[in-house]
Amino acid sequence: MTGQQHIVVIGAGQAAAQFISAYRQRGGESKITLVGDELDLPYQRPPLSKAYLKGEFDADRLSFKPQSFYDDSMAVCLLGEPAASINREQKVVTMTSGKTLPYDVLVLATGSRPRPLPSLPTSYDNVFSLRTRAESNELGAALSTAKHLTVIGGGFIGLEVAAISRSRDIPVTLLERADRLLARVTSPLVSDFFTRLHRRHGVNVHLSAEISEVRTDGNRVTHLALGDGQVIDTDIILVGIGGIANDELAKGAGVNCQDGIVVDDLGATNDPAIFAAGDCTRRPVPSGDLLRIESVYNAKEQADQIACHLTGSPSPVVDTPWFWSDQYDVKLQTAGLFNGYDEALPRGETDDAPFSVLYFKDERLIAADCLNDGPMFMTAKQILKTGAVIPKADLIDPAVPLKEIMAKAKAAG
Repeated sequence: MTGQQHIVVIGAGQAAAQFISAYRQRGGESKITLVGDELDLPYQRPPLSKAYLKGEFDADRLSFKPQSFYDDSMAVCLLGEPAASINREQKVVTMTSGKTLPYDVLVLATGSRPRPLPSLPTSYDNVFSLRTRAESNELGAALSTAKHLTVIGGGFIGLEVAAISRSRDIPVTLLERADRLLARVTSPLVSDFFTRLHRRHGVNVHLSAEISEVRTDGNRVTHLALGDGQVIDTDIILVGIGGIANDELAKGAGVNCQDGIVVDDLGATNDPAIFAAGDCTRRPVPSGDLLRIESVYNAKEQADQIACHLTGSPSPVVDTPWFWSDQYDVKLQTAGLFNGYDEALPRGETDDAPFSVLYFKDERLIAADCLNDGPMFMTAKQILKTGAVIPKADLIDPAVPLKEIMAKAKAAG
């Protein structure tokens, strides 16, 4: 691309910030305009349900880069001014204000949003979702005086907020529709551990829970009746039942979307001038499937791939997918993608952390959930990165030193 061209980046999160940084680092000279719905510069979202909500992470530290970075990078930031539509034929983005932005290349980094629960909309005064800094601030303020918290959904965000609330002695009830926690992202072994962990800390966990009635007083929800006849008396409610890809802009422009913007390994869409990165995408993985991967790792990798492609630079080294969650004194670190595993085996006793659960397919390691087990996490990442074939019996045997396994993994690379 020549320096006379114009790149428009829609979205102001991890992928957008990473793309601008990577593109300039690789010598990209095109003009850049960043378009964001919020008034904030791109900032980190994982702390919003972790250290930031706990008050242990200052607001100033949330931003990836200061305004000076964008000034030095010659990136114009249009914040608080959402994009309304894309005209692919004319290569123009129209804002909700009516302003138009012509582009030569468009990078969609629009992220995702919380999946709504129709019976519990956030229009109620005491019902919250958690995706933005403003939402975290609002939830934090509500928790400061809360008499009880009901969490709808047993995913990472709900469990992290439940843990923070219990650390403040706030009574917590958690309602999960599935028959186990974290059902979409891990195995029953890990689900069972986190159920025990939360119950041990006083969370009233209801599995296979169905809400049959929402009772209100004015614009506040006061009680939730369950299908089994129980009634939950509640003060505030957090709805955390997953996320929806923000792919409406792309879909409206005729870009291929399947519950997320479909991209290839380079982040390219079916339009040669449009790329996408981060939580809004559905991307190919080594198994051949197209998956939505909502993680820091994914946003950074896709942004780097797009920057390299546009500057003609060598493709970056692909890292092993990784994820993490902090709950009480347990840090879960995941390496790899467990989709399609045929065997899940523990390394260590699963009664309490530290231990790991290793996922195998056709006798090969494909992923690992590591609970307070940083050494196994690093070892699994190395194995998956190099493609080393380590005997399953060695991997699940705590008596086999990880140093030996790591040495074999590094040798394979």
